[in-house]
Amino acid sequence: MFSTKRFSTKLVASLSVAAAAIGLASCSSDDSSGEGDKGTITIGYMPSWTDGLSTAYLLTNKLEAAGYTVEHEELTDAAVLYTGLAGGDIDIFASAWPEVTQAQYMEKYSEDIEDLGAYYDNAKLTWAVPEYVEDVNSIEDLKGASDRFGGKVVGIEPGAGLTAASEKVMQDYGLESDGFTLSTSSTPAMLSELQSAVDSENDIVVTLWRPFWANTEFPVKDLEDPKGSLGESEALHWLGREGFGEDQTEVAEWLKSIKLDDEQYGTLEDTVVNQFGEGKEAEAVQDWLDKNPDVVPDLQQ
Repeated sequence: MFSTKRFSTKLVASLSVAAAAIGLASCSSDDSSGEGDKGTITIGYMPSWTDGLSTAYLLTNKLEAAGYTVEHEELTDAAVLYTGLAGGDIDIFASAWPEVTQAQYMEKYSEDIEDLGAYYDNAKLTWAVPEYVEDVNSIEDLKGASDRFGGKVVGIEPGAGLTAASEKVMQDYGLESDGFTLSTSSTPAMLSELQSAVDSENDIVVTLWRPFWANTEFPVKDLEDPKGSLGESEALHWLGREGFGEDQTEVAEWLKSIKLDDEQYGTLEDTVVNQFGEGKEAEAVQDWLDKNPDVVPDLQQ
C-alpha cells in the first residue's frame, strides 16, 4: 500500500529555510500496511499540478501490483521537489517539465538527477482569456486594456516555471509599463478567480498550460504569443534520484516504455480530477486502466 507523508527529518532539516518560506502540503493519511516484497519507492509531486497528481497514482497502481510499497511526497513548490529529488529523499518526480519550464532546476541539479524518459511530448505554457472576450486573441491585444482586466494577470505559484516565463512575457510585451501586474499565489487560487470571472462574465487573463483539465472545464482560449516568450512545446518526463536506474533497473526501464498521446493523457486527467475527484484518485486510475487496458504495460512481478 502507499501512504502520503511529510518530508523525512533529514530533508526537513536541510530545507528548513525553504519550507518556512513556502510550506509543505498537508498530507491526508497514512494507509501503509507493510512493506512490499521489492521495497519502497517514494514518488514526489504537486497535487495542484494535476499532471503529476494523475501520473503519481498511475505509477502507484502498477508499482503496488508488482510488489512495491509506494509513498507519496505531496509538495507545493517545484524548487523543493527538485531539491528533495537531488538529495535522494524522493525516488521519482512523477511529471517534470525539465526542457523549458523547469530548465533552471535541471541546470542546478542535473548531476544529481536521472532522466528516466518522457511519457508525453506536447506540453505547452499558455496565457488565456475566456472565449467571450472576443476582441483579445493575442498577448499584444492586452496593451491598453489593463483597466478591463483589473490591472493584473492572474498567475499561479511564485516558484513555478510558468511564473518565471510569465515575468518574461510581462517585460517582452511592455505590460508592466502599461499598468499590468503579475499576481501570484497558487493554482487553486487562480482557478477560483477564473471560476468567479466566468460565472459573472467578467474579463480576466490567467496563466495556464497544456495539458491541463481546466482548458476543457472552462470556456477559455489561448492567446497567441508572437514574440515566443512562453517558449516552445516540450515533453513531460519521469525524473529519478541519482542512482535510481542502477538500484531499480526494472522500474527505470519500465518507465521509459510508458507513452501517452493527447487523448490518453486527457482522459486520464479528466477521470482523476473531474469524474472521481479529490480523495478518489486510486479508484479513478483503476477505472481508467480498466477502460484502457493496453496503454500502460504491467511491471513484471
